Amino acid sequence: MAGEAKIKEEKKAKNVADPQEATIDTATQEMIARAQALGVETVFDRAVTMKPCNIGTQGTCCKNCGMGPCRLPLPKSGIEGEDTRKGLCGATANTIAARNFIRMIAGGAAAHSDHGRAVAEVFMSAARKETDAYRIKDPHKLRDVAQWLEVETTVEVDGETKDRDLDELAVAVGEKALAEWGKPEGEVLFAKRAPEARYEIWKKQGVVPRNIDREIVEIMHRTHIGVDQDYKNLMKQGTRAAIGDGWGGSMLATELQDILFGTPYPLASEANLGVMKEDMVNLVIHGHEPVLSEIIVAVAQKPEMVEYAKKKGAKGIQLSGICCTANEVLQRHGIPLCGTFLQQELAIITGACDAMVVDIQCIFQNLANVAKCFHTKLITTHPIAKMEQDNVIHIEFDEHHAFEDAEKIVKLAIDNYENRRTEVMIPKQKSSIIGGFGVESIEYHLGGTFRGSYYTLNDNIINGRIRGIGGVVGCNNARTKHNQGHIEVVKELIKNDVIVLTTGCNAIACAMEGLLTPETAGVFCGPGLAEVCETVGIPPVLHLGSCVDNSRILLAAAEVVKAGGLGKDISDLPAAGSAPEWMSEKAISIGHYFVASGVYTVFGVTLPVSGAPVFQKYLFEEFEKMYGGMWDLEVDPVKHAQKMIAHIDKKRKALGIDKARERVMMSMEDRMRLEA
Repeated sequence: MAGEAKIKEEKKAKNVADPQEATIDTATQEMIARAQALGVETVFDRAVTMKPCNIGTQGTCCKNCGMGPCRLPLPKSGIEGEDTRKGLCGATANTIAARNFIRMIAGGAAAHSDHGRAVAEVFMSAARKETDAYRIKDPHKLRDVAQWLEVETTVEVDGETKDRDLDELAVAVGEKALAEWGKPEGEVLFAKRAPEARYEIWKKQGVVPRNIDREIVEIMHRTHIGVDQDYKNLMKQGTRAAIGDGWGGSMLATELQDILFGTPYPLASEANLGVMKEDMVNLVIHGHEPVLSEIIVAVAQKPEMVEYAKKKGAKGIQLSGICCTANEVLQRHGIPLCGTFLQQELAIITGACDAMVVDIQCIFQNLANVAKCFHTKLITTHPIAKMEQDNVIHIEFDEHHAFEDAEKIVKLAIDNYENRRTEVMIPKQKSSIIGGFGVESIEYHLGGTFRGSYYTLNDNIINGRIRGIGGVVGCNNARTKHNQGHIEVVKELIKNDVIVLTTGCNAIACAMEGLLTPETAGVFCGPGLAEVCETVGIPPVLHLGSCVDNSRILLAAAEVVKAGGLGKDISDLPAAGSAPEWMSEKAISIGHYFVASGVYTVFGVTLPVSGAPVFQKYLFEEFEKMYGGMWDLEVDPVKHAQKMIAHIDKKRKALGIDKARERVMMSMEDRMRLEA
């Protein structure tokens, strides 16, 4: 013990992270220690040396004009009576905090929606036969999505109704989808996929998005100096933009990706840094946009590429992924998850990463500095996401030459295999996982006798075997212990019979912890949820994909409402949302579109509103009166989960299902009646 204390003191003196204090994951601990031994700085060390701005954390620092930044700290005695704090222009703490908050919504919505636009453009190229790299893989979903986009799926031929030609339908869907970003009139069409009661609330509040881009642009206008100075009116626009993200750009991204790349269904894989292989070419895919990674997967599996790798001395090619590109290629191809957002530098520090290819979002610029210390080739691929360092290779992706671009990248990784100059150290830790769930597969696996319906899921919620639904999503944050918040929140929920739907880095964290297997249920779950999971063979934590795929959770919630017995709106459901370790603007947009959809949503770590108590109360209390959902903040992971459970219990009581229901044994006659 004395030795451990001495090591901690030495690390503190050197201004580097203590691996055991930085993360709960042993593979990550090993790699942090290795980085420090090699003198390579990582995000964990930078979190020790750079402290956050307290006023910025509170949300009351304004830098929207050249007279600032105007910093409005809370008075030492707190706010008593009228809050007289003002910026140079007279902006109050509430105005500043609201402007900052909705600018984060705009940033997050722009990131996800621009991702969706890029997918729509590739979809359009495929529909017009301008590329041979992509084709329609899910025609059934194409027809379903077409109806929501008000595209006719049938035609009259000689007085007979026939299905419209698939290629012609795809072009019409692509045109209608692309118009959603900038059409001059109307409203975002997918808004009507929400339950009718929810859509009517949005209409009443005046927040149905007109198009995706306009709502983001209007936030930037309103938050310019001297424009909107009413925190309630600012949040109205923030709400409209967030809905445009969740029920617009993000949902279009998910649906078009499914049509183009295939709708995910459950499959087996592995997770953590241990998926890398010393005797193989390791190509790590990192970012969020799967249009290139889909082709890299296909190219890396070509026999001629595998043979090329063997000629270079490797046994083959090992693909793995980080962040949401990882989740995308996992859910459709079973490609293993290498790690979360905070592990991206560590994949290179293994010494086994021959190439890391990145696209957009959540990519550390410091990857270039770490790559200089090893042999790793770092490759950027997107025109809007380059790095200034001279050791970074840029191979710009073009869907019209997708195979050529992918082949260049894979060959570059293979050629670099023989250039390893540092001893390889790959942690042994990896976990088996089942990923690839979605609206369709949840419907199937929990459908029971009623395959193709959410009836049985609802029935198990009503009878109390499943207490409720928890959507736990979001990033990692270096200001808190890596993965601890994610895992403690999820374990507390499933222990209390709450089934968890997860996306993004929370999904990867749960995968690393071994929570994504059916066997987990018997170890960590309450008796009701364990029984359901064991009966149908699913994990208690269902991996629904990348952070853009939070739209799957929205649609699953809408299907639960449609199946009946649990109210008429998403806000009636015994459900709650969570982002235990959030850090990005995308998380704020996601959180807010869940709140606007009627979901009680708890964030961990921090929330940039505490410097404006009136504005915070508006989000934490008043929003529930308008939308049925509200924000909350809880740093302690167990208390965080317990708040979600308390909300779920409140909703169960309101529905009159707070008492356990007796099991009814069905006779053969009853069963025959069901089948009929």
